Amino acid sequence: MKKIFIVFLFLSTLLNAQKKVDLSYYLPKNVTYNQNIPTPQSVIGHEVGEWHITHDKLVEYMKVLAKSSDRITLENRGKTYEDRPLLLLTISSPENHQNIENIRKIHIDGTNDASVDVANNPIVVYQGFSIHGNEPSGSNAALAVAYYLAAAQGSEIDDLLKNTVILFDPSFNPDGLQRFAYWANTNRSKNINPDPNDREYSEIWPRGRTNHYQFDMNRDWLPVQLPESTARIASFHKWLPNILTDHHEMGSNSSFFFQPGIPSRTNPLTPQMNQDLTREIGTYHAKALDKIGSLYYSEESFDDFYYGKGSTFPDINGGIGILFEQGSSRGHAQETINGVLTFPYTIRNQFTAALSTLEAARKMRVKILKYQQDFYEEARNTGSKKAIVFGDEKDGAKSFHLAEVMKKQQIKIHELKADFTENGKTFKKGYSYVVPMNQKNQRLIKAMFDVRKTFKDSLFYDVSAWTFNHAFGLDYAENISLSKAGNEITDLKMNAGNVSSKSEYGYLMPWNEFYTPKALNTILQKGLRAKVSMKNFTNGGTAYEYGTIFIPVQNQKLNAEEMHQFLNKVVTESHVKIMGVNTGLNDGIDLGSNNFRNITKPKVAMLVGDGVAGNDSGEIWHLLDQRFDMAISRLDTKDFRRMEIAKYTHIVIPSSGLEKSAVEKLKTWVQNGGILIGYKNTARWLSSNKMMNLEFDSSKSDTIKDVSFEDRSLQSGAQVIGGAIFEAKVDRSHPINFGYKNDKIALFRNSTMFVKADKRSYNNPIQYTSNPLLSGYISKENAKVIKNTVPFKVQRMGSGRVIIFTDNTNFRAFWFGTNKLLMNAIFFGDHM
Repeated sequence: MKKIFIVFLFLSTLLNAQKKVDLSYYLPKNVTYNQNIPTPQSVIGHEVGEWHITHDKLVEYMKVLAKSSDRITLENRGKTYEDRPLLLLTISSPENHQNIENIRKIHIDGTNDASVDVANNPIVVYQGFSIHGNEPSGSNAALAVAYYLAAAQGSEIDDLLKNTVILFDPSFNPDGLQRFAYWANTNRSKNINPDPNDREYSEIWPRGRTNHYQFDMNRDWLPVQLPESTARIASFHKWLPNILTDHHEMGSNSSFFFQPGIPSRTNPLTPQMNQDLTREIGTYHAKALDKIGSLYYSEESFDDFYYGKGSTFPDINGGIGILFEQGSSRGHAQETINGVLTFPYTIRNQFTAALSTLEAARKMRVKILKYQQDFYEEARNTGSKKAIVFGDEKDGAKSFHLAEVMKKQQIKIHELKADFTENGKTFKKGYSYVVPMNQKNQRLIKAMFDVRKTFKDSLFYDVSAWTFNHAFGLDYAENISLSKAGNEITDLKMNAGNVSSKSEYGYLMPWNEFYTPKALNTILQKGLRAKVSMKNFTNGGTAYEYGTIFIPVQNQKLNAEEMHQFLNKVVTESHVKIMGVNTGLNDGIDLGSNNFRNITKPKVAMLVGDGVAGNDSGEIWHLLDQRFDMAISRLDTKDFRRMEIAKYTHIVIPSSGLEKSAVEKLKTWVQNGGILIGYKNTARWLSSNKMMNLEFDSSKSDTIKDVSFEDRSLQSGAQVIGGAIFEAKVDRSHPINFGYKNDKIALFRNSTMFVKADKRSYNNPIQYTSNPLLSGYISKENAKVIKNTVPFKVQRMGSGRVIIFTDNTNFRAFWFGTNKLLMNAIFFGDHM
C-alpha cells in the first residue's frame, strides 16, 4: 500500500509540474486590462513560462508593447558583444511622458539642492532582470510585468504611474539569456521530466550565467568595463533612481530571498537609513508573498559590501538597491526538497516582488525621495576641500582608463596644471588626473579608492577590496591642494601616439605603455623582426629601460619608407610612442649587442571547457582579443588529447588541470620549446605531474575557542581569502617585470595557495613583502603564511618554459595594473 501511495504522489506531482498556466496565473486578481494591449502570447507565440523566452522574442514583445501603449517609450542604448540590443523602457503615465525630460531635470535638481521641495516629485524605480542569463525567471517575469504596467486599469495603477517613473530593463544580459534559453528549450521534453539528473538541468560549459566573454556582469557596476554595463550606468546616472531591483536565482532547494542581507556585512560607507528603508520595503515583499503562499527569507546569506553589484551600487549613489533571489528550476520543472519547482512558479514570485517594489515605492515615495536628497546634501557638507591625484608618468593609457571609469560614473576630473612630485612619485601633466573631493559624488570616489583592513565580519559574498589605484597600478596621493588642478576635463581623450622621426637605422619603443603589447604584436604579425633589451641603456641622450623594443630597419620585408608609414599606423592604433634613432652606439649596451634578444611571433592557445574556470578564461580571451587585438585559439579540454599542438608557441591553462593522458603530450611540447602558462590551481597540477618543482606552504586556520555547532561554518569561512590586495617587491631586470617603473606592485589574490620562495633571490622576481596586505581581509594565521611567499614561478624544461601565477592577473577586466605580467610571459617567456 505504501509503494502505491508513493507512486501516486510522484505521478500527481509530475502532472502538476506539466500543468499549463495562462497569464492569469501571474496577474493580480480583480484587475481589468486594456484589450488593445497585446498579451505576450499574442506576440511571442507561447504563454509566459511555457518555454524559456529567447532574447529576440523578448525584444520583439517590448517593441510591440511600446508601440501599443502611451505609457511606454523604448530606447536602444547600444549593443552587446554579440550585437544584441540593450533596451530600456521608460514607463509612466501618458501625462508624465509629455513632460518626461522636465520631470527628470526636477528629480536631479532635488539631489543637487536641499532647498528643492521633492514631496510632489514622482519616485524613480529602475527594475532590472536576469543579469545572470541562466537565472531566467527574472526576464521571463519581465514579459508579464511589462504587460501589467501597460494594460492594467483602475485607480491603483493610475496613481502608481502618476507618481512613479519606471526604468524597465527586461534583460541585463542578452547574450547569456539567449545562450541559456537555447539550452533549456532544446532539451525540453513534451512530457516534462523534473528529474534533476535529466540533461535539461545540466548546462554545458560555459553556461549562460555570463556574457559573451564569460564575465559575471553583476560585478561590473563600479568598474564599468563592458558594453552592457556602460549603457546601464549611463541610464543610472541620467536618472539617479531611488530604488533599483536586481532579480536573480539561487539553488533549486532554496525559497525566495529579498534584502536586507546580513547586517554585519553591510559596507560601512552605506548610511544606516539605507538599510532601515530597505527593511521597510521588505515588509511589502513579505505581505505580497504571504498572499500567494510563497516561502521567503531575509537578512541571511547575502551582503551589501562590494559596490560593484547591482543591489549594492545604488547604496553609494543615494538610492536603495534590492536583491531578489529565487530558487531556480534551472529548466521547466525540477524536483526539490520543497516539491516540484516549476518554471511558472519561479516567474510568479519574481513578478510578485516586482509589483511589491512598486507598491512600496508608491507608499513610501516622499520618505525615499527625501532620503536621497539628504544623502547628497550630507555628502556635499562633509566633502573635503582637497583633492586626490592619480597617474603614471610613463603610462598614459592606464591613467586614461581609470579616468574613463570616473567619467562614466559622473565624477568630475581635472587635468594637472603642471608636473609635481609627492611622496617620491612624479605626477606628470597629460599622464595624471586630479579629482576634487568637494563634489556631489565624493562618497562614490571614497568607495572607489577605499582602503580597509579591519571588518565587523570575516565572511564576504564577494571581494573584500577593490581599491582602484592599486587595481590600475597607478601612483596615487590624497589631500592634495586644489591649486594643482587645471581645467576640468569634459572631453576625455587618450594620449596620441607618434613616431618621433623617420630612421634608416632603427626604432626604439619603450615597454612602459599599456598598449605596447598590441603594437608589438602588430609588428610581429606583419613579419618584421623585433628585439627586446635585457639591460638599460641610453641612446642620443634618452634613457631606455629593460624591455625596450628595438625594430631594426635593414634586412626587413619593408623598406625604410614603408616601415615608417607602417609604424605611423601602429602608433595611431595603439597610442604609443616610437623613437627613430640614427646610431646603434649607446651609453650601455649597443643596439647590436646580444643583450638584445629576438622576439618570437606568438601563436597563443588556451584551454577551455569542462574543468576550466570560465571567468578566468573569459578574462584572458577578452584581454587578448579586445584590448590587444591578438588572436587566441581556444582548445576544448575534451578534444585536447587528439589535437596537434606543435604549431602553438604558448598554451595558457587558466585554473585547471588536464587528465593524465595529456601530461606526456604537454611535456614533449614544452621540451621542444613551448611556453606553458598556468594560473591558480594549475600550479598544483603541474607540480604533482612533475612539470614544475614547487614547494607549497599550507594555509593555516585561526584558533578560535568554543565555536558552537551553529557557527562552525563561519569559522571555516573566515579562513578564506575572498579577494584582497597584497604588495609584492619586484626585480625590474627580470623579463616578467619589464615595463614596470616601480619596485613594488599591487596584486589581487583570492586563493590560499602559497608557494615558498627560492633560496636564490634572482629566482624570486616577484615576492610578497614581509607585511603585504594593502587592502581587504585575510585571517591572522594566513597573514603570517603569505609573508615572503611568491605569486610567480618560471622553470626551464628542455628548450621550453613552464610559468605559473598563483592568482588572476586579469581580474574582471579592470585590473590593468597586472595585465602586463601575462603579456610579458607571452612575449618574453623564452628569455626567462
